[in-house]
Amino acid sequence: MTALPVDPMRPEPMRVLRVTRETADTVTLELDARARGGFPFEPGQFNMLYAFGAGESAISIAGDVDRVKSLVHTVRAVGAVTEPLTRVKNGDFIGVRGPFGRGWPVAEARGKDLLLVAGGIGLAPLRPVLSYALVKRQEFAGVTLIYGARTPADLLYRRELDRLKKSSEVRVELTVDRADASWPGHVGVVTKLLSGRVRDPAATVAMICGPEVMMRYAARELGRLGVAGSDTFISTERNMRCGVGLCGHCQLGPFLLCRDGPTFSYDRIGHLLTIREL
Repeated sequence: MTALPVDPMRPEPMRVLRVTRETADTVTLELDARARGGFPFEPGQFNMLYAFGAGESAISIAGDVDRVKSLVHTVRAVGAVTEPLTRVKNGDFIGVRGPFGRGWPVAEARGKDLLLVAGGIGLAPLRPVLSYALVKRQEFAGVTLIYGARTPADLLYRRELDRLKKSSEVRVELTVDRADASWPGHVGVVTKLLSGRVRDPAATVAMICGPEVMMRYAARELGRLGVAGSDTFISTERNMRCGVGLCGHCQLGPFLLCRDGPTFSYDRIGHLLTIREL
């Protein structure tokens, strides 16, 4: 496979192969990585995506680690860079730098129950882990996904989730904050679904991604259920600028999140998330 560009600060242009509308404000972009010989990455790593004329934003890689010829990102329109990224069309070009950061510790979950807890667009960074776990299902004692969104219309990857719910390989639990007449499932925050989903706390590895408040409460609830903080991992993407640990915008206490993270065990970083304005 082709090595990364010599200058990690130079965006590499990639053509958009396919744009999939996920929700009213969120799209999934599939980029053509064949020109560089593929784009290998670890689940949990992120790229800096460059919208020409607008700037860069850190976006987690949301594709399958075994499909390196295409590069997948799910982007929600929340700012001056992500909004233009959600308006690109098939055949357009965007800039890509990466991959950056430390991925999810998938190897530590082998032989154990793998519990994935996601909120909102936080499912995107966990999607590569789920894809890997389904391909290597024999490596895990159990695989559970608990995923929550504001409304049924805000759930990502609906067709994929519907297929997974019918599968015997993974347990899928969905919840929404506000239901409509068509919603047959659970209503409430994801933490309410954790009780009873942990069979053996000492043999469970949890990976959590979503809003910080959701991650804090989910990690605390898992701790109450007996899952160690060293076996509970969260993703902390925020304020990314350079991606290589130079600019300092993403510093959280002693950590530079782009270099030391974005994934951390909760016992290493959880206390920092409770300090206001840090």
